Amino acid sequence: MKYLKYLLGLVLVLVLIYFGGGLLRPSVSYESEITVNKPIHEAWAVMSDDSKMAGWIKGFKKSELVSGTANTVGAVSNIYTEDDGQEMVIQETITAIQPNERIAMKFTMDFMDMDYEMSLKETGGSTKITSTSTTVGNGLFAKSLISFMKSGMKAQEDENMANLKKMIEENTTDYFPEPEPEPVMEEIEEVE
Repeated sequence: MKYLKYLLGLVLVLVLIYFGGGLLRPSVSYESEITVNKPIHEAWAVMSDDSKMAGWIKGFKKSELVSGTANTVGAVSNIYTEDDGQEMVIQETITAIQPNERIAMKFTMDFMDMDYEMSLKETGGSTKITSTSTTVGNGLFAKSLISFMKSGMKAQEDENMANLKKMIEENTTDYFPEPEPEPVMEEIEEVE
């Protein structure tokens, strides 16, 4: 009986610690940063290219515009991802966008919501890209779980950013082709 009391006391303490984490830290914030050896306009173009997202965002399958105009404030898309064979749909709403500078989005899921921002800054031919994330669980159980997941979420974002760096630096797509010059026609003067 004595051991049962200790066991129940231990379980109670663990439950209090678990839910206390969610009450004391209802949101988790983290940041990731890379520097790529490409100009800012090319880094932005690669980052924004839907056809390349699966190459740098783990589990990304596709993006489907639900409402609004793509790449504008207020545009809502469903983002389809897969993790361990399980498909998940995340709703993305663009909350701010300044091409070649920053994009901010809100991701909404059953379990949690995330405010996410990517900012770009050119530094002498290179581009520094910084992502900032703030995640909040929906409900006490989710808040508590997220309060213990910060290092895992940060590690995943660091991996995504490393993949983005590689993709930008190895980019071969010409997003800004030079227009071909029009042929110059000269008139031949007639000699009399």
